[in-house]
Amino acid sequence: MFTMWKTCLVGAAAAVLAFTATVRAETRIQGAGATFPAKLYAKWVEAYNKINPDVKIDYQAIGSGGGITGITNRTVVFGASDAPLSEDQEKATPSKLLHLPTVAGPVVLIYNVPGIQNLTLNGDVVADIFMKKIRTWNDPKIAALNAGVKLPDSPIVVVHRADGSGTTYIFTDYLSKVSKEWGDTVKKGTTVKWPIGLSFQKNDGVAGGVKSSPGGIGYVEWAYADSNKIPFATLLNREGKGVPPTVDSVNAAGAAALSSFPEDMKVSITDAPGAQSYPISGYTYLLVYEDLSYLKDKTAALELVKFIQWCETDGQAMAGDLGFARLPQDAQSKVIARLKTIKFDGAPLLK
Repeated sequence: MFTMWKTCLVGAAAAVLAFTATVRAETRIQGAGATFPAKLYAKWVEAYNKINPDVKIDYQAIGSGGGITGITNRTVVFGASDAPLSEDQEKATPSKLLHLPTVAGPVVLIYNVPGIQNLTLNGDVVADIFMKKIRTWNDPKIAALNAGVKLPDSPIVVVHRADGSGTTYIFTDYLSKVSKEWGDTVKKGTTVKWPIGLSFQKNDGVAGGVKSSPGGIGYVEWAYADSNKIPFATLLNREGKGVPPTVDSVNAAGAAALSSFPEDMKVSITDAPGAQSYPISGYTYLLVYEDLSYLKDKTAALELVKFIQWCETDGQAMAGDLGFARLPQDAQSKVIARLKTIKFDGAPLLK
């Protein structure tokens, strides 16, 4: 009887150990931030979790401002933002934070003007609308860009983001370039003091605000507008060309704006020169600390870096289908080199 009881205890202990080992083998990695690349990041997470079932990545699209706050406070292990951190924001981080660009994409101006199927705008007009200088849709400046279109004598309803948003950063970066007055007064940022307009949370809030407001205009990333079948304006670029927001036109903007990626990899490609450049294009970034020792878990640190490495290499093949431009080769090489500087207890995690 004692032998049988002992055998049962040994078997039970072995089962408990096996179960514990299984639980410990699962590594969970939490990220949060930008809504701009959310559809692509969701695809990346889904694909990576299938390839690596013992690594559970979770990404919450809460806006770039939330991503910056989360990584600054270390409530997530990686953040995501379409806006590089400002000097003050970087000073607030507990240690050196890396900006790792992933893809570039376009921001579009959605509108709700009854009876208007095609609308053309340029930077000067867009800035004047958001500076409340142009208040009606039949304003002469808009009419000049839309010859033959019967524009209504109805008010323009401006809609913008209320939350800290990288999409806002890209849009206001563009406005700062096409309007000196905007650049000198409102400036650029994930949040700004808007001269006019209704505020809504996230892309779905802006889209809902525009849809529910006859005469509405707002900005969202192209992927959101496309998947939800929301009309958006043709936007003339610096050369006066109405280039559609495509992977090729975003690539053209990147190539025209950058001869190569700077070492800190913080870049702006809005209002880029070139006839084929889409004017409101921007990169989005993953944010991760160079020293991951604070995680107290080397396995989690290594799996985080391996996930980012996969996103920056194999995952790039998924970008085009969702309207994003993959990283240029020189940027990809710099990102991988930067990943190799990430360390745990003084030693690099990647060889």
